[in-house]
Amino acid sequence: MNELVEMGTVSSRGQIAVPADIRKEMDLKEGNKVLFVLTNDSLLIKKVTTQSFEEITRPLKKAAKKSGLKESDVVGIVHRARKE
Repeated sequence: MNELVEMGTVSSRGQIAVPADIRKEMDLKEGNKVLFVLTNDSLLIKKVTTQSFEEITRPLKKAAKKSGLKESDVVGIVHRARKE
């Protein structure tokens, strides 16, 4: 993959348009998923394929099974975490 450097602007709604050259190079299409990784003041955006999404979520699914956590429990957990 070629190195591309492009500038973007954050909208009032927090949205950033991925520049056309980068979308083309990464073969990003409408509806594709991307992963955001923040390290200090750097943000990495990685295209997520079906396979990589499964790899990312596999340990989470195992942990959820082990803990007995259900999807319906998530909203309550998020609200409690935000209060802390």
